[in-house]
Amino acid sequence: MSTGRELEQMAILEKRVTQLIASYHEVRESLDQARYVIHNLQSIIDAKDEEIKNFQNRDNISKIVNTIAAEPAHSTELKLKINEYIREIDKCIAYLRD
Repeated sequence: MSTGRELEQMAILEKRVTQLIASYHEVRESLDQARYVIHNLQSIIDAKDEEIKNFQNRDNISKIVNTIAAEPAHSTELKLKINEYIREIDKCIAYLRD
């Protein structure tokens, strides 16, 4: 008789272990998905930080140009030239990152 009861307990234990393994796999999958989302969000944050930095640099350059050039024609020309240099530098930085 005890063998039947032991088999029943083993079956219950096996069922619980199977449930635990299934739960583990679900949690593991959720964790992997969360890590993927975090990685993507971090990439977006990094890109936005870079954009903000570029805008701040352009604003600083505009301020510098306005202080250096008194005439509006020279100011515009200087801004364009500096922006061209900045674009070239950004291209170089992007090239170096790759």
